[in-house]
Amino acid sequence: MKVFRTFPDPLEYATDWVSRHVQARVPVADLDDRDPQLISATVDLGWLLARLYFRAEVRGLDRIPGSGPILLVGNHSGGNVSPEVFVTTLAFIRQFGVQRPFYQLAHDLVLAYPLLGSWLRRFGTVAADPGNASAALRSGAAVLVYPGGDWEVHRPTWEEGRIEFAGRTGFLQLAWDEQVPIVPVVNFGAQESELILARGDRLARLLRLDRMLRLKVFPISLALPWGLDIGDLAGHIPLPSKITVEFLPPIDLRHLGPELDLELAYRHVTETMQRALTKLAAEHRFPILG
Repeated sequence: MKVFRTFPDPLEYATDWVSRHVQARVPVADLDDRDPQLISATVDLGWLLARLYFRAEVRGLDRIPGSGPILLVGNHSGGNVSPEVFVTTLAFIRQFGVQRPFYQLAHDLVLAYPLLGSWLRRFGTVAADPGNASAALRSGAAVLVYPGGDWEVHRPTWEEGRIEFAGRTGFLQLAWDEQVPIVPVVNFGAQESELILARGDRLARLLRLDRMLRLKVFPISLALPWGLDIGDLAGHIPLPSKITVEFLPPIDLRHLGPELDLELAYRHVTETMQRALTKLAAEHRFPILG
């Protein structure tokens, strides 16, 4: 009797191999990695750079609850460099000081970069995972999340005035389960720091990036210093576009009903943010210049 050996599909094998090795590079989240001394030593210089380079303007900081756990929910912009995260984080820390615990959720790939990932962890960045977010909120911290993720951050530049969370509702379940208010944060201008031509979602599927790298897109853009930038995996030098960030009044999902209605809550949060973003866009007269 002959025994036939079956060999794994080379493409499947390669996909699984890359996925395993990328995940192995993502450090286990440790809230104690946050380094208040490093943050204190760098926040003022960082804010100076944000003010000079991006002419950063931040509104509504007084709307943020002064203590206790909160979930900050923002619209994501500017490709893999995402300057609005830089501005929002610095503004929050300058308002409340380094002693108020504050964490930012980021894609696995961001934290997998050897030097960048290590530095960001010391600034309070952890992998975008529900368990990490819950642990941070239960410790009494503020947590910043961008539900639109790679789908929204790589939307074409001419769609910068749209909130695009792609139907993702995990942040709503998180806020409900942990009984914390949602503080919406809208920004405008960061998407002009590069010219994004297309998300490249079909290309991402063709290359199996969703399975290997948890990427739904493989964007095509015009950006410094590359010119034509495909994938944005190495990042880029952002153009000095004017960035405006506005914190909106807190939203308590329990005011919408005794049980969590994800569809209703999603519509309420995204429509609230869309109205504010539309107003910011109306103030913006010229690309990059503001």
